[in-house]
Amino acid sequence: MSKRLSYTHKELQNLSLKELEDLAFNLREKIIEVVSKNGGHLSSNLGAVELSIAMHVVFDHSKDPFIFDVSHQSYAHKLLSGRENIFHTLRQFKGLSGYTKPNEGDYFIAGHSSTSISLAIGACKAIKLKNEDRLPVVLIGDGALSAGMAYEALNELGDRKYPCVIILNDNEMSISKPIGAISKYLSQAMATQFYQKFKKRVEKMLDFLPDGATYMAKRFEESFKLITPGLLFEELGLEYIGPINGHNLNEIIAALKQAKLIKKPCVIHAQTIKGKGYSLAEGRHAKWHGVSAFNIKNGESLKKQDKKSATEIFSQNLLELANKYENIVGVTAAMPSGTGLDKLIEKYPQRFWDVAIAEQHAVTSMAAMAKEGFKPFIAIYSTFLQRAYDQVIHDCAILNLNVIFAMDRAGIVGEDGETHQGVFDINFLLPLPNLTLVAPRDEAMMVKIMEYAYHHKGPIAFRYPRGSFILDNEFKACEIKLAKAQWLIESESEVAFLGYGQGVGKAWSVLKNIQINKKSANLVDLIFIKPLDEEFLKELAKKTKIWFVFSESNKIGGVGSLLNTFIQENNLNIKLISFEYKDKFIEHGKLFEIEKELGLDTDSLTNYVLNYI
Repeated sequence: MSKRLSYTHKELQNLSLKELEDLAFNLREKIIEVVSKNGGHLSSNLGAVELSIAMHVVFDHSKDPFIFDVSHQSYAHKLLSGRENIFHTLRQFKGLSGYTKPNEGDYFIAGHSSTSISLAIGACKAIKLKNEDRLPVVLIGDGALSAGMAYEALNELGDRKYPCVIILNDNEMSISKPIGAISKYLSQAMATQFYQKFKKRVEKMLDFLPDGATYMAKRFEESFKLITPGLLFEELGLEYIGPINGHNLNEIIAALKQAKLIKKPCVIHAQTIKGKGYSLAEGRHAKWHGVSAFNIKNGESLKKQDKKSATEIFSQNLLELANKYENIVGVTAAMPSGTGLDKLIEKYPQRFWDVAIAEQHAVTSMAAMAKEGFKPFIAIYSTFLQRAYDQVIHDCAILNLNVIFAMDRAGIVGEDGETHQGVFDINFLLPLPNLTLVAPRDEAMMVKIMEYAYHHKGPIAFRYPRGSFILDNEFKACEIKLAKAQWLIESESEVAFLGYGQGVGKAWSVLKNIQINKKSANLVDLIFIKPLDEEFLKELAKKTKIWFVFSESNKIGGVGSLLNTFIQENNLNIKLISFEYKDKFIEHGKLFEIEKELGLDTDSLTNYVLNYI
């Protein structure tokens, strides 16, 4: 068997079972090789190799919509569908995305969870209207079934009965351990295997039994269904097959062929092992979900980090605050290790929770806790807070509740690309009445802002970057007072650098560069952007004429926009230039590569400022 990895649908159909099994081995080998160099999602992809092969054997990717939920498990699909020669560029700047993207040949984009069944229904409706011979195929993990959107879709699908195939990849893992009743329900595998055999036997018996006995047999079958995972889907009106061994190609292919013939919505429940084929990653190991470059032999990370990450600072300080204040509680949505809440869940399991992939539920449940007198810290990545926007408005801001939004991964996050860049939180939160926005520039300010946030009345949100702060406490932390900025460097220059959060560090880097060229500027940490320190800004406008704004956020509706409005409303004679992100989605790549492409790296910004002043 050659190590060729890309095949057409017809070519795969002509391969023997042994050749397909060899292909699975080679796909895993390639995925491990590339991810060990580039980083990426490892264990989820290794667990979905046979499922991906079977999809391509039974269905034709060139016409049938292949829809991957979240899509971080689509690496084998990428290799099979013709991207073998560019797979080495995975997650690299201008290279192959780590998620599905239509401009690479995929059906749809995905990066957030639980959208796949809704997409399948939309595709089904279009296929029916166009009278085409196509069948949507969904690959969704059990973790994605913790989010409400999946059930909204299942509710309609069970009613309308559109033909489609949903492969439920049940590895009893999301990113961390599975949360919730649904996951526990799906884990009753042995009972269901027995039920599948039992069900077939009962159906045969019903053909020969007299009426009275038939009624009793049906009642017994219905009672038995109460202990099986399939009941959930069958009661919703969907056909159900499983559970099957998600690593047995013969079994998976047979199940998919059966589902294809049914002409109804069908769920195939496949049990898999996350990390399959790489012993260090097999099983329930959250650290192998998303990895940086690593040594294949021992699994050790090749990434060295000298400074503490902002997440570590948040986690350590929140633990100290929780020890100090007993009414502090907290929540995360399937990201306990990613947000640093894992340490708090371990120490205070009655006060800190992982509620699975359910950002909307996370926010609203904490709103009720705030109403009851508790002080919730809601730790969610900037990009995922978008999913709970209505809850932020409807359940927190309107009632002016004392909730704290800790927005991790704010700004460019790098290799995960458009769906994960945390660039919109400022823009969508700024318009909300009652909400206060603040951001730390370094570790010392993070500690002070978190203490302030605990005492603050009303909803408050603070953002911080993935990885480390640029600044290492070069400036003395000030006392945090509502709507009070801090003057970090005061000079005679008519130029002012205004930074917000990580933007202060970027501004300081540029300022040091222009000082080498015998230029100077004032440096200001805004600290708060809602409310602004209006008196401070009016005083600043008396001695400066040019304001450069540094913030890791989208330009439209961002910090520069806010300050421009302030300038106009107060008739100030100020020229403002914002170094926020332009009106485009930011693709994947290393941070320094993306910033250089956008003209927002330190050297580019230095040259711009020097040429301007």
